[in-house]
Amino acid sequence: MGAMIRTEGLKKIYRVGREKVAALAGVDLEIEKGEICCIVGQSGSGKSTLLNMLAGLEKPTKGTVVIAGKKVSSMDEERLALFRQENLGFIFQSFYLLPQLTAVENAALPLMFSGMSKEQREKRAMRELTVMGLGDRAGHKPSEMSGGQQQRVGIARAFVTRPKVIFADEPTGNLDTHTTEQVMKAMLDRVSKYGITLVMVTHEPSLAAVGNRIVTLRDGKIISNELREKPVEEEV
Repeated sequence: MGAMIRTEGLKKIYRVGREKVAALAGVDLEIEKGEICCIVGQSGSGKSTLLNMLAGLEKPTKGTVVIAGKKVSSMDEERLALFRQENLGFIFQSFYLLPQLTAVENAALPLMFSGMSKEQREKRAMRELTVMGLGDRAGHKPSEMSGGQQQRVGIARAFVTRPKVIFADEPTGNLDTHTTEQVMKAMLDRVSKYGITLVMVTHEPSLAAVGNRIVTLRDGKIISNELREKPVEEEV
C-alpha cells in the first residue's frame, strides 16, 4: 500500500468583490491506495472545493496535488484530460447524462476512446447497469427514468473504465433510503473488487460511516483525519 493521493499546502482563494475568501487554507492530506475516504463538514467548510482540487476540476491557488505519482496540479488541460480519462471516475450530484443517449450508451461513454468496439463497450456498461439494478432500463433515455435511476446510470458510468480513483460528490443525494443502501453496497463491492480508491463528499453520517478514513473540514482546514480499523463491510 502507498499514497494514491497526496496534497501539500493546498490553498484556494476566491475573490468576492474586493474581499479574498479562503475556501481552502493549507490542506495536507494523504489517501492510501484502496481506501474509502469520506470528506465531511458543515456547508461552506470547503468539502466540494477540496474534491474539485483533488480531481483536477479546479486549479489550486497554491500547493500541489499528486495522484498515482503524477503531479496533476501542474498539468495543462490536454494532459489533464488524458489523465482523467485513463485514471479517474466521477459521480456528481447532477447526473450529467446526455439526453439523446440511452442508459447503456451513457454508461459506456467513458470507454469511447479505449479502443474497444461498440459491442464490447456496451457489454461492459450493461454489466455495470445490472449491478446497479438497471438491467431492464438499459434502452431508456434519461427523460424516461426517475432521478434515482439517472443517478445510478451515473454511478455505473463512473465504474465502467475500472479507474484507479473515483471522486463522488453526494452520490446518493437523490435516492431514497432503501435505494441508497442498495447502491452503496453495490458501490463498495465494486470498489473492493477492482481495488479502487474512493473519495466521497457527504453530509450524511450514515454514509460517512462506510469510510475507513474520515476527513473533517472546517473553514477550509482539516480539523480531523480519522483512520478507522473496522472493516467497511461491517458498517454497511
